[in-house]
Amino acid sequence: MTSVLDPQPTSAIPLPAAGHRLRRTRRTPALRALVRETRLHPAMLVAPLFVVPGRGGRTPIPSLPGSFRLTPDEALAEARSLAALGVGGVIVFGLPAAKDAEGTGAWIADGVVQEAVGRMRDADLDLVVIADTCLCEYTDHGHCGPLLRDGRVDNDAAIRLLAETAASQAAAGADVVAPSAMMDGQVAAIRAGLDAAGHLEVPILAYAAKTASAFYGPFREAADSAPAFGDRRGYQMDPANAREALREMAVDVAEGADLLLVKPALPSLDLLARARERFDVPVGAYQVSGEHAMIAAAAERGWIDGRRTNLEALTSIVRAGASFVITYAAADVARWLREESR
Repeated sequence: MTSVLDPQPTSAIPLPAAGHRLRRTRRTPALRALVRETRLHPAMLVAPLFVVPGRGGRTPIPSLPGSFRLTPDEALAEARSLAALGVGGVIVFGLPAAKDAEGTGAWIADGVVQEAVGRMRDADLDLVVIADTCLCEYTDHGHCGPLLRDGRVDNDAAIRLLAETAASQAAAGADVVAPSAMMDGQVAAIRAGLDAAGHLEVPILAYAAKTASAFYGPFREAADSAPAFGDRRGYQMDPANAREALREMAVDVAEGADLLLVKPALPSLDLLARARERFDVPVGAYQVSGEHAMIAAAAERGWIDGRRTNLEALTSIVRAGASFVITYAAADVARWLREESR
């Protein structure tokens, strides 16, 4: 009697049918490239920029390798480099000179984001300039709007200030405004504010499915936006709720969102795929700071191939349905894609 551990004669093992040898189109790099279903392109990438007041400043962010806090002139230089690489856009975050309870620095005409955006628009760069529309970087308590006496964010006061901020960013030259505060009614309020200010053509990129994620740590260092107390679970989404995320997206589309954003990216690929199936507006994803930092740290230690891992991660995000991806690796990925196309 033959044991299951005994090797069978080669002649006893059935061969696959001749018509089902799927390896045939994987045999060479050229064949793999010819039949590739999902393709990355630099124009699909958006690079985050952190802007601070001053001139000539370029300070590395330790927890975000390859990223810097930039003064507006340096942000312009970085945007020029990204445009030359074919990167599709930048999203600008501001760190003001001073903070207060309402976040006044977010909407003042000479704010740091407004200055950086204005410089980029005056330079007529061939990329999309997106302004992050939130208040957490500008409030002295780190939450995304003015506070009620019990410490909760005043939703309705916040959306009025977000609308004012978006109008200010559009006036400075932003191509797109991107509300990320997760306040109820923020898209409708911003659309009304933009239209009233004459910015009817400026689209809204809604952070519609933004979870209260543990992956945001390095960003909060970069943007100096960690809450002084509590957390943001009362307004950012519970990562466990997929149906609620789709409802958030549907509400934002109904309120006038022109584009939707899922954040973070890799932990939310299911939401991204479902959003792509359900909504006809462009859907993007944010490969957030923690995702980037983990890849960078593991690559630095030699545990993974950073280049291949980044390309694989971004490909999976696009495969799930993203039309564009916000990523801290935008410049590197654009260079790698250029090298592969030669």
